Amino acid sequence: MEKQEYTSAINRYASPEMKSVFSTDRKFAGKGWRGVWIALAKAQNQAGLPVSQEQIAELEANKDNVDYERAKQIESEIRHDVMAHIKAYAEQCPTAGPIIHLGGTSALITDHTELLQVRDAVGILEKKTARNIGLLGRFAVKYKNMPTLAYTHLQPGQPTTVGKRAALWAYDMSLGLASLNSAKQFIKARGLKGTTGSNASYFSLLKEDREKLKEMNEVFCRELGFEGWYHVTGQTYSRIIDSIVLSSLGHIAAAAHKFGNDIRLLQHKKEIEEPFGKKQVGSSAMAYKRNPMRSERLCSLARHVINLSEEANITHAAQWFERTLDDSAGRRLYIPEVFLGLDAILGIQANVSDGLVVYPAVIERNLMAELPFMATEEILMRAVEKGANRQEIHEHIRVLSQEAGDRVKMQGADNDLLERIAEHPDIPLNREEIMALVAPEKFIGDAPGQVEDFYKDIVEPVLQEYDINLDEKVEDLKV
Repeated sequence: MEKQEYTSAINRYASPEMKSVFSTDRKFAGKGWRGVWIALAKAQNQAGLPVSQEQIAELEANKDNVDYERAKQIESEIRHDVMAHIKAYAEQCPTAGPIIHLGGTSALITDHTELLQVRDAVGILEKKTARNIGLLGRFAVKYKNMPTLAYTHLQPGQPTTVGKRAALWAYDMSLGLASLNSAKQFIKARGLKGTTGSNASYFSLLKEDREKLKEMNEVFCRELGFEGWYHVTGQTYSRIIDSIVLSSLGHIAAAAHKFGNDIRLLQHKKEIEEPFGKKQVGSSAMAYKRNPMRSERLCSLARHVINLSEEANITHAAQWFERTLDDSAGRRLYIPEVFLGLDAILGIQANVSDGLVVYPAVIERNLMAELPFMATEEILMRAVEKGANRQEIHEHIRVLSQEAGDRVKMQGADNDLLERIAEHPDIPLNREEIMALVAPEKFIGDAPGQVEDFYKDIVEPVLQEYDINLDEKVEDLKV
């Protein structure tokens, strides 16, 4: 039977592996709902409940043979998705049908499927984030010594290097990865908890044998691949878990957005550009345009992910007592959307990071247009060393700076402050002495060393932990 896959605008951008995690088969077949029912049957069999190996074998034989049309037909009649799939599964398994979902609840099935999806999706995002850290780190090392104008308040500040700025992007991503690693520890099995979390049904089925109940729960959780489970739940696992995990994804999205915004600004300044294909069209009207469309798309998706990641907090806050169903509809939308969205973001970011184009001449020109102003303190100190009066030199430089600044702003001319200082009769420095004081590399401090330490202490361990090969080709993503 043809089945309808998960549909979303984000499907345009997300990778096949991430879309597979949130596909229809992944949700309902052997790695989803039916897989949970099989794990439950195995645990019940080992606990001595009336579930046979023959019934388990029949369930396994049909785990991927989902009749979606039949399930849809049943759901249209009974208005309950889980029961519809139970009935459709039972029709395919006449021997096992009577024991499917024995003592179970809808949340047992849906929660564990979602936790399995989240666990697998996190694994995909971890590796992709680690790779992006490596790509940016490699770029940082390559350009660690190239001076560039730094900005605070989007106004010219003390110079940095192209590599040091890239290290900031990579460090943000590493902090996002650390946040995800921290959140990952909270992804556990819900476990066998019953309709309100008290486990009354299984406690009764097992004749109030707590040890056997604990053993059955352990078998069930391990069958699903979980080593741990939540100590207490209501009908569902606490929705604050969603908030913890999705918030960490929001942190990575925010770091990627910062990167994308910076690239857009740098492309405006013509210093650094994202990759641009030989036949790529920047504008349907303006043929000369080279728009930063990948970075713009990245930022657009990142805002979407950041906003959705916050919705999990609201959902948890609005839950009443052991559970209300107003969590369900929203979670079906925003959990897949956040993962698919961040997957798309990381793919775009990798593509941009791996193909950044640097224009050293423009970077130098933009830096030298502002550097004379920043060099005035050094000039002042050297003039005093040669016997000049500090206060008098300060006033001369102040006046000359204002004149040079007005020339730049009012006339659109080049910054000639250094020439003005060299020609001033009361400033005891010639042009050669002044130019020696304004070499860009004199103003970058320990930026190259910081980049080296960062790569060694942060980037290399990440690459080793996730076994990242930076030489693998990054897919050229399309709009």
